[in-house]
Amino acid sequence: MFLFYGGLFFLLLSRMIFIQVTGEADGQALAAKAAAKYEREQIINASRGEIVDKNGEVIAEDTLSYRLVAVLSPKATENAKKPKHVNDVEKTASVLAEYIPLSKEKLVERLSKEGVYQVEFGSAGRDISHENMTKIKEQKLPGLVFVRDLKRFYPGGTFSSHLIGFAVKEEQPDGTFQTVGKMGLESIYNKQLTGKNGKVQYDGDLWGYLLPNSEEMVTPAQDGYQIHLTLDKTVQNFLEDAMSRVEEEYSPESMVAMVADPKTGKILAMSQRPSFDPETRDGLTDNWLNETIENTIEPGSTMKTFTVAAAMEEKKWDPNAWYQSGKYTLLDTTIRDHNLKGWGNITYLEGFQRSSNVAMAYLLERLGDTAFLEYLDKFGFGKKTGIDLPNEASGKIINKWPLDRLVSTFGQGSTVTPMQLIQAETAIANDGTMMKPYVIEKIVNPLTKEVMHDSKPEETGKPISADTAKKMRELLASTVTSEHGSGKRFELTDYTVAGKTGTAQIPNKEGKYLSGYENYLYSFLGMAPVEDPQLVVYVAVSKPKLEATEVGSMPVSEIFKSVTENSLKYMNIKPEQVKSIPTVTLPEVKEKDVAVAENQMLDQKMKLIIIGNTDKGIITEQFPAAGTKILPGSLVMLKTEGPITIPDFTNWSKRHVLVYQMLSGLNIEVVGNGYAVSQSVSKGTVTNEQTPIVIKLETPEETNIKAKKETEKKGEEKLPQD
Repeated sequence: MFLFYGGLFFLLLSRMIFIQVTGEADGQALAAKAAAKYEREQIINASRGEIVDKNGEVIAEDTLSYRLVAVLSPKATENAKKPKHVNDVEKTASVLAEYIPLSKEKLVERLSKEGVYQVEFGSAGRDISHENMTKIKEQKLPGLVFVRDLKRFYPGGTFSSHLIGFAVKEEQPDGTFQTVGKMGLESIYNKQLTGKNGKVQYDGDLWGYLLPNSEEMVTPAQDGYQIHLTLDKTVQNFLEDAMSRVEEEYSPESMVAMVADPKTGKILAMSQRPSFDPETRDGLTDNWLNETIENTIEPGSTMKTFTVAAAMEEKKWDPNAWYQSGKYTLLDTTIRDHNLKGWGNITYLEGFQRSSNVAMAYLLERLGDTAFLEYLDKFGFGKKTGIDLPNEASGKIINKWPLDRLVSTFGQGSTVTPMQLIQAETAIANDGTMMKPYVIEKIVNPLTKEVMHDSKPEETGKPISADTAKKMRELLASTVTSEHGSGKRFELTDYTVAGKTGTAQIPNKEGKYLSGYENYLYSFLGMAPVEDPQLVVYVAVSKPKLEATEVGSMPVSEIFKSVTENSLKYMNIKPEQVKSIPTVTLPEVKEKDVAVAENQMLDQKMKLIIIGNTDKGIITEQFPAAGTKILPGSLVMLKTEGPITIPDFTNWSKRHVLVYQMLSGLNIEVVGNGYAVSQSVSKGTVTNEQTPIVIKLETPEETNIKAKKETEKKGEEKLPQD
């Protein structure tokens, strides 16, 4: 017995020593088996990169949502009185049908599956909002589990949708789901926007809890890159609002509009109709084209701008010379003005103001076909602008026959893109220097703050001189201000405007032009203010529904005037009437005593806002910065330490409200666009960073509409009652 048990002990000891030395048993690595048994791993989801406007305001971002899981196996329930699985399929399906896009019948089918522990509901069970999740939970249905998830959120709704595009969750080969861009910038920059998931690794027990003395190994998630656009969210909202109103009133077949900074080429706003909500895809049609760059049009009379600019540069333009309007014959073809009888013998200046086709025909005789085509090339027509977006069309300048070149002078036959018109117009607005348009400001790694791509303004040529550009601005302004001007409807209340209207025929599938009162593409290409253009705006409305008394420039002017006037005021561009007032250069008051700084600013006749202690202290920040030239009476903000007293925000621009928010650090929520009309905390209240403050803004147009409705209401109240 001693030898028998001694032998067993020796064998056991030998086996233990062997395992300790080799780390293997039955040919398997024990460390690997232990790791497999106890090692736990959790995924840290990376967020898809944000798309933001030029001021950092969010256009597209990932936000919290929930994924629905239904536990079907009775094994999940330990206590029959507290079921943990779906025990009433009919009731559960009825409730869920109210909150997720699946019919009750399909839900019953899904919830009745046998032999599975749990089920999900595909895309219908994903991206559930917190509100709907709460409502479902309130029904206290057993077996329903909500898993935290991320969904793509577009807070602006219909907001430059064909540029931004959309992204959706798609199932990957490994069974996981990932947000993938399907259209627009979401698709173009999908690689840069897509983040890389991280993970947490640790040793855990049977139930997943961290074992004592074990360490967590964390691989952080890498969020997708942040894309900064040149779009200005406020200007874009002005444009979207105006286009929506016109769409509702005139029901056009399509519309396209853009706003650009002529000094840099930055696109500040871009939209088209029909459009859609990128979150729900409501309104999305078969047309996925960004029509500002991917679709070509005959520009109509807006092209006369560049015909005259070419003639002016070549010293062939004489505004006071006379010609016979009405018709012009080339070989066996007669070109007519839109007023078929013409206006008799008139000057070229009047002809341009009246948008005479015949004037352009005679001007081509003076300029010559070769020179005309050379200038079209200099202005960038017939070739891509090179904007930082794919699939750009180049358009086509027809020049096979003399008639082709003739009709091109007034925008027929040849095709261009709206973006080419914007680029060409920057040369006239920017003293002859043409700027390349772009929409991507920069791309930033949100973790390291490293700028991965940085765009800079880029010149694309100087087709005309500064002197010609100035004369062209004056000429274009006369189409708005003169007695005979075709652009009188585009006059603004507080700013001067220069531009050219267009009425282009629309070709059908057979290559012939449509006929009929409404079957035209109405447009306007303009800039403001004339003295120093800050904005270039293009608007085109195709086939609007017009009453007998209405003309095609009406819907176009409604968009142009609204977005241009509101945008210039938002940008704090002073109206033309105050240009003669001398400016004041702000002194440096940082680090000075508040009383001294206050006296200096009041001496300069500034409207002063002190953020902090108004009696004593040192100025820590000032806005605008020292050396800035501003008009007397402008708003100046000085920051000091100490309690903050709330000012009267009435009539403050959104920009000034946001600057105040930044300097003060207060919890301010801005609602709307335009100028402040109300505030939730009264003037004179001493507040702190925790107090929420809501400031409501309205555009001048919204204020006028509200005032008009109130006036009409009062008028109705005075009417005699039956």
